[in-house]
Amino acid sequence: MTSEQVDLTPALGDLIERLDHISIAVEHIDATGPLVALMGGTFYESGLNHGGDFHWTQYLLPSGKLELIAAVDPTDEAHFINIFLARRGEGLHHLTFKVTDIRAAADRASDLGFSVFGFDDTKTDWKEAFVHPKSAHGVLIQLAEFDDGPK
Repeated sequence: MTSEQVDLTPALGDLIERLDHISIAVEHIDATGPLVALMGGTFYESGLNHGGDFHWTQYLLPSGKLELIAAVDPTDEAHFINIFLARRGEGLHHLTFKVTDIRAAADRASDLGFSVFGFDDTKTDWKEAFVHPKSAHGVLIQLAEFDDGPK
């Protein structure tokens, strides 16, 4: 069966608003200026995640956004970013898709046979779930429900 013949009716298409950003894990965000310039990026926003254990910075690209992530403590061998960097080096970490309903998106992805983990709908401003790369051809997919309200 070719990809054109696969029935994608139950897929997430009606729940996905857009590909929000690509995320790259790096050792030091401040060393990425040339990459951001190469991609035509302009600073958008930055901060710490809800847990306060990693920095993120986003740049607007001509189409979409680029996010760079780095652990607050680069010596913490148990931190997921440091584990990623030790195993793979700097590079693509995940793709984030903005969804309209995180519960429905996670359930539907699971129903389609994808391994969904890290479901968290406890925060009002950011709800997320992840599709494991082992079930998604090697790519970590983040599904996120959030408000794009005025900044």
